[in-house]
Amino acid sequence: METTNKLKDMNEVLEFLYQEFPQCFKQKDGIKPLKVGIFKDIAERIEGSEKVSKTQVRQALRKYTSNWRYLEAVTKSEFRIDLDGNQAEKVEQEHIDHAQKALEESRAKMAKRKKQQRPRPDADAKSFKKKPAHAAKNATSADKTAKAAPVKRSGKIEPLPASEVKVSNKVKVKLGQALVNAIITEVNKDDVHVELVTGMQVKTKADSLYII
Repeated sequence: METTNKLKDMNEVLEFLYQEFPQCFKQKDGIKPLKVGIFKDIAERIEGSEKVSKTQVRQALRKYTSNWRYLEAVTKSEFRIDLDGNQAEKVEQEHIDHAQKALEESRAKMAKRKKQQRPRPDADAKSFKKKPAHAAKNATSADKTAKAAPVKRSGKIEPLPASEVKVSNKVKVKLGQALVNAIITEVNKDDVHVELVTGMQVKTKADSLYII
């Protein structure tokens, strides 16, 4: 019979990680980059837990590693840590660059949302309403064309063979128009779970994986 005692709120799952692995997970001060493959370590430690599932841990890790404080820690720390707070592998420069980019994009999105939430002056509102419909339509069409334009890259990118879609294999995963280094943490039929260089957990498809 399946247990019904599992935590439901994501903040509660994070609190579970803070309490279960206090040397690794921090709420504010002392945050350090997590070792590559830490999800597998957590899964082994919580095997049989009635409080959290592996899916919840994966979601909590995604939230934890996308936090601004964590991304900043990746850009400033020399080494990663394991579940017991011990020094793990060194943070590579590409991981720092990726974290810096993610931090900048996240802050830009936040600034954009705040700007959109500001009340629009009456004059601007009237001007916005009077904008010709065909102009708005043309602008939308132009935006779609711009978004659809492929990004040119140098070098040949080869899809990952089906025989290489295995746990622990290092790959490149396609996220939007970008290719990011990652490691496969779980393969579940058509779904493949990977861990990005920042520590973030992502679910994708095999056809979005490429050879490093």
